[in-house]
Amino acid sequence: MKILSVASEVFPLVKTGGLADVAGALPAALAKYGVKVITLMPGYPAAIKALENYEIVYTSDSLFGGAARLLWGKAKGLDLFVLDAPHLYDRPGSPYLGPDGKDWPDNSKRFAALATIAAEIGRGLVADFVPNIIHCHDWQAGLVPAYVRYGGGPKTIMTVHNLAFQGHFPASIFGTLGLPAAAFSIDGVEYFGGVGYLKAGLQCSDAITTVSPTYAREILTVEDGMGLDGLLRVRSHVVHGIVNGIDTDIWNPADDANIAQTYTVKHLEKRETNKRTIEKRFGLENGDGLLYCIVSRLTLQKGMDLVASALPKLMELGGRLAILGSGDAALEGSLKAAMINYPGRVGIATAYDEPLSHLLQAGSDAILIPSRFEPCGLTQLYGLRYGCVPVVARVGGLADTVVDANDAALSAHAATGIQFSPVTQEALEHALERTSVLYADKAVWTSLQQAGMKSDVSWTRSEARYAELYRALVKDA
Repeated sequence: MKILSVASEVFPLVKTGGLADVAGALPAALAKYGVKVITLMPGYPAAIKALENYEIVYTSDSLFGGAARLLWGKAKGLDLFVLDAPHLYDRPGSPYLGPDGKDWPDNSKRFAALATIAAEIGRGLVADFVPNIIHCHDWQAGLVPAYVRYGGGPKTIMTVHNLAFQGHFPASIFGTLGLPAAAFSIDGVEYFGGVGYLKAGLQCSDAITTVSPTYAREILTVEDGMGLDGLLRVRSHVVHGIVNGIDTDIWNPADDANIAQTYTVKHLEKRETNKRTIEKRFGLENGDGLLYCIVSRLTLQKGMDLVASALPKLMELGGRLAILGSGDAALEGSLKAAMINYPGRVGIATAYDEPLSHLLQAGSDAILIPSRFEPCGLTQLYGLRYGCVPVVARVGGLADTVVDANDAALSAHAATGIQFSPVTQEALEHALERTSVLYADKAVWTSLQQAGMKSDVSWTRSEARYAELYRALVKDA
């Protein structure tokens, strides 16, 4: 079976979030099921530079305003199609944002071009690879199912990694897309008077997946459906919640080159070296007290305002906090102010630093994830893998992957973290109190770490679900 995966970012080439991790890991995970995946991604400078032994399989003199080539080759072990269109993708920095921090004004064209080529590959553009299914990730690939519906091609799957990001553009761009006039309708790409890229994917795809069972239920509600709940309820019979996994070869504390001291579940005492290293990196007081970390975008969705408000309680309980992330300027400012208010107790690095994220998981005692909504989340999976106990809001994938340390779970040695609900400052503070009590009992805390490290956070179960869905769609076709 042949699958074309379409993603706007792919780890380890380009990453801004969990989408890249999933797009990078899923092809190898599916290989054991006889599924060959080739990923189509934009020709960002990093992707072009990494591509090796490629061949040019298609050229165009005019693709949304400029010349383009479709390259087929390998990079970092991935089998890739790379759309080399310099006028669209040869830009520094973020894949989506300009130097002013705002969306590139031509993002509608940049990702319509990607979707156009994906649909053409589905129709046989590359004779040596005609996919049975096109698997589309997030709004940047949302037009693919529309191009297939109105122009022909294979079955399509739309995966929602975060419903909050929808790719909504004014109606004036419709004429540039190359779609028939009939596509600008409620049953096509029209959305609140404009063009909705994610809406198009949800409307026109043959199947919809999202990245956890709980999130799949949440997005059917008015509260969490982000304006698309009505459409999703109508199509609920094709909505599947498949929880993400992680690449357990890359995320492995036993041989991780990014951490100061490797360790296994049998030698958790070795984590202390990593803890000391974190203290030094973040200017924190040396000590054995509870060390929390945050590895996140600093946004309201991620509950970072709640963290800022709950810091006095965290400090009162004797905790310390190391933060890695960037985002909303006001939230960054409030968290940076905490470094001044609590010297030696709070440290922050506002940057993207993949190796440092590994170290934080390997040396912190607990990771805070107070998200207001979380489709799946990967940082809690990394935390489980590294014995960094997750303290999470009971939403989305966080609810599906962390077993709360209630009495029954503790007695059964099944607990792996601490959940709290509702997502409020008061509930978060109560979770911090629970965490402090659990941490004070070293036997209980060790049990939490061990249960987390022994839990299966790989792609094993999820890859089987994807392979099953692929087979069902191909059979239906």
